[in-house]
Amino acid sequence: MDTSNGQTLFEREAGRRFVPASVTKVMTVYTAFKLIDEGALRTEMPFQYTQELEDAWYNEGSNMFLRAGEQPTIGQLLLGITTVSGNDASVALAVAATGSLENWLALMNANAAELGMNDTHFGSPNGYPDGGQTYTSARDLALLGEALTKNYPELYKRYFGHRGLRWGGIAQDNHDPVTGRVDGADGMKTGYTREAGFTFLGSAERDGRRLMMVLAGSPNGGLRDRTARELLEWGFDNFEQSMLVPSQAVVGHALVQDGESPRVALRTPVAVRTTIPRGTALGDVTMEIVYRGPIEAPITDGDRIAQLRVSIDGEPTLEFPLEAAATVERANAWQRIVNAWRRWTA
Repeated sequence: MDTSNGQTLFEREAGRRFVPASVTKVMTVYTAFKLIDEGALRTEMPFQYTQELEDAWYNEGSNMFLRAGEQPTIGQLLLGITTVSGNDASVALAVAATGSLENWLALMNANAAELGMNDTHFGSPNGYPDGGQTYTSARDLALLGEALTKNYPELYKRYFGHRGLRWGGIAQDNHDPVTGRVDGADGMKTGYTREAGFTFLGSAERDGRRLMMVLAGSPNGGLRDRTARELLEWGFDNFEQSMLVPSQAVVGHALVQDGESPRVALRTPVAVRTTIPRGTALGDVTMEIVYRGPIEAPITDGDRIAQLRVSIDGEPTLEFPLEAAATVERANAWQRIVNAWRRWTA
């Protein structure tokens, strides 16, 4: 998926549910980033790792190898998750941030719902086998990766893309197969269990254009890693963007109810671009303004009140937000009479 415009370049069974294994941890990181951004969690806050947690998670699958009595900070736990896929670090972060796994899972699932991840549910913070409670889809993971990189770009750069981590005298490498191997690649997360097979959510950015890719159910790690690299290179090498409408261009109007004006101009807050195979013609492009209307006043300049639906060769391809290009105050009594007369005579 090209996240600069949300366009899917290739998909196969993108809505099929599967077990994500450690790719689950991307939602744990997203949930932490959101709390940090809201001021509810601080990266420098220490957490007292308990004997109970050590007994449950030491050397259980991929590990940061935390020991009871240690006091990692939230930032160190995040690095333990993003760099060495620590199952122990994921649980520690959950407990440190909300006091219990139950509270943390509620946040993870609320965030999934907010992002429109309709084929996803989380039953653990780390993807450890849980009897099928945790599942997702390629489409949903692409949405999650897009939200992570767009909503929290500085935190993403700070915590993803590290090649290794040393904790407690143990040095480990990051198993990310694309960072350092594909130009512009910077993460995100591999996963493996017998139930899930080999999975990966990966991303790379070149010249302001970011691609997000998902692989699931690979029978071995080598195939997953090669395919991940080849998919990203294919996306950059074989596609280019074409501008349809520049940013801040007025493209039409929406009807207004009970406003001082009967309609309001609509403009593009960002450039409308489509991604096409290199060396090919754009094809027959049609654009349609879509909104639930008339839109009730008051409306403020900049309010996002409509969508621009783009179809190429008759196939709906993309939707872009449209915003009000002016402020429309609520009509006074006389203006409402005039508006009613206009509607009656139209």
